Amino acid sequence: MRDDHYGGPRPAPRRAVRPRTAAEKAFCALGPVAEAFITGAAAAGCTRLPAELAELNTLRAAHGADAFAAALDRAVAFSRWRAADVRSILGAGAGLPAQAAPGDALVLELPVVPVRPLSDYAIGGL
Repeated sequence: MRDDHYGGPRPAPRRAVRPRTAAEKAFCALGPVAEAFITGAAAAGCTRLPAELAELNTLRAAHGADAFAAALDRAVAFSRWRAADVRSILGAGAGLPAQAAPGDALVLELPVVPVRPLSDYAIGGL
């Protein structure tokens, strides 16, 4: 099918997150990062998402909204969809390295070393 006539390919459909339970509503109140987490977990086939959301809400209450949002953002970046994963990220604290875009290739001048024949490494007496 050629979509050039229509100005390019059609955008993929996007289904908005529609929280129904109290746990879902409390979790989605965190904002776009929470919606990204739910969408990613659903796309990955997480079947225990309601139970995970209850545990995630507990983690949010224990660690605060800012630290929890940062941990959730990291979980989304690395496709980690379980509450245990977010708990591990929170446990690691602020000492985690930040993700960065790939840079230029690292080019090093290596030292020149003498080359020895393999017979120098032979075990004597064989």
